Amino acid sequence: MSTHHLRNIGLDDYRKYLEHIGCKCTRTKGGHEHYTRNDLLRPLTLQSHITPVPEFIIKNHLRILSKTKKQFLDEFYTM
Repeated sequence: MSTHHLRNIGLDDYRKYLEHIGCKCTRTKGGHEHYTRNDLLRPLTLQSHITPVPEFIIKNHLRILSKTKKQFLDEFYTM
């Protein structure tokens, strides 16, 4: 059982993770950042003024990225 949670991920750390997996911030508008990658069907939208990142945002991004929580935590804590 993992003691790590999705609810305590800081905004700067999450941005680094998105860049680590190949996403790029393509535009910023109205307090939102939009990250894209060639194989994604839709952009990942992130509020640029809320830290830590809300858990439901990370869960939505994991669904778009086709990753499990375990895969995310393994990649996040080993980067």
